[in-house]
Amino acid sequence: MILQPWPIWGPTWSRRHKLNGNMFRLEVFVFGLLAIAIPYFSSNLYAAAVGITVWDPEIALDRQIPVIGWMIAPYMALYLYYPAVLIFNRPDDRSRLELIAGVQMLSALTIFCAFFFIFFPAEIDMRSDIPQSILEGNGWQSTLFSTIHAMDQPFNAWPSLHIVHSYFLGRAITMWILRSWPSSNFAKAFVGVIWIEYILLCISILTTKQHYLFDLATGLILAIFAWQFVLPIMEKIANLPDNNLNPNYGQ
Repeated sequence: MILQPWPIWGPTWSRRHKLNGNMFRLEVFVFGLLAIAIPYFSSNLYAAAVGITVWDPEIALDRQIPVIGWMIAPYMALYLYYPAVLIFNRPDDRSRLELIAGVQMLSALTIFCAFFFIFFPAEIDMRSDIPQSILEGNGWQSTLFSTIHAMDQPFNAWPSLHIVHSYFLGRAITMWILRSWPSSNFAKAFVGVIWIEYILLCISILTTKQHYLFDLATGLILAIFAWQFVLPIMEKIANLPDNNLNPNYGQ
């Protein structure tokens, strides 16, 4: 069911050439935004309202990891991955099908994680470790910390969706960039920047006290598994003949 194309894509596919292909991108983006935001924020608000921790994954090392204020920047950079996917997805039917498969998988991952957020909630009670000089300053760091603390209650701990989503999106972006510019050194360097940012993001969820080490570990495991899970569909799409590209993956 996860790997099979969902019926919702039929009308969207029929409009894929409108506005120079931008209508398709817009519809996929809106669907993905709703499919991710609704289960995430619903589970986050529910867990905060209930206010209990079923299992606490915190270990002593979590408290020993220092707060690094500037790392709120790579933490927030996750939100650049979503539009980047639309930018680097090529305007051809094969890439559009890959985008559909990716959005379906990302949506399913979010719902899967929301199950743990609701039934195995864990409060991330480390925000008090952040120095007041960072939280109450007038600079960009305090602004970003204030923004994320206002948007996101200290729940939805494990697996870390920050890690899951950024890895999955990073793999998709890498695939399209290297396909579009296989011989470009600049493209290869840009891909390197993406994965350096990913490493910084992995560190940042700890140094901003947004997550525990367990959240990072479970997020990485789930992210790698999810990409391997969706690869057969990506390979199937890559091998479809040009005259048989449709939301049924050639069926």
